[in-house]
Amino acid sequence: MNEPIPVIRDVDCGTARLLPDVDRDHAWLLTVDGAPQSYVDLDDPAHLEFEYVQRLAHVLDTVADPGEPLDVLHLGGGALTLPRYTAATRPGSRQRVAEADRGLLELVAERLPLPDGSGVTVHAEDARELLERTAPGTVDVLIADVFGGSRVPAHLTSVEYARAAARVLRTDGIYAANLADSAPFGFLRSQLAGFATVFPELAVVAEPAVLRGRRFGNVVLLAAHTPLDTAALTRRCAGDAFPARVEHGPALTRLIGGAEPVGDADAVASPEPPEGAFSIG
Repeated sequence: MNEPIPVIRDVDCGTARLLPDVDRDHAWLLTVDGAPQSYVDLDDPAHLEFEYVQRLAHVLDTVADPGEPLDVLHLGGGALTLPRYTAATRPGSRQRVAEADRGLLELVAERLPLPDGSGVTVHAEDARELLERTAPGTVDVLIADVFGGSRVPAHLTSVEYARAAARVLRTDGIYAANLADSAPFGFLRSQLAGFATVFPELAVVAEPAVLRGRRFGNVVLLAAHTPLDTAALTRRCAGDAFPARVEHGPALTRLIGGAEPVGDADAVASPEPPEGAFSIG
């Protein structure tokens, strides 16, 4: 049997590479311009390789009873790792995905097709545009994992964006975003300040070394109108191979400090990661 070979293709936002995992049949890593974007195991969509994706999956696992279908809106598509996970663990879920890179969508559809009956609808459009045309109160979980290269685009960092996210969520819905920052957390603090003006409940999930400011890394931001089940989330994150900490309440208030919300007019993209921060080597 022939070994799978890497696929390299120019897409709208750079050069995409699909790299086979030599240790798992039918598993692939997607990178764009060298930055890891997604990992997909076509045989086992519940296998999640990236730590931050595991934490987002914990949110999906704790938001409702096991197996209960959800209405999920994904901002950012990549190789559709979490839509595949949700379809496998919560059959019957209705999922919509915004991915602006049409070339990337064509590559994923060709090489990593979704299974029939997945319940996933992919929209080739800007994430905020799809968010703003989504009907109010129709989403159980909104997952934002949008990176232009290795940075979150500016128009997905403003308080107006936070209000748009709040509008589409049901009363007990949850917003979950993958962000990246390092001490002194100027970007993260502004994000928390902005979402705090819209949502009464906030939490962040990250490895202790990131939260202590020792290195640049991923931080999952959670926001909701009703109390988050931080106890269940803490248990799941503590059991991971690389345990994460869940911070909320007074700890987040201290982290926000004097940070101010940022509006559309002044919004900037998330910070450029240091060289090698997301190395796949």
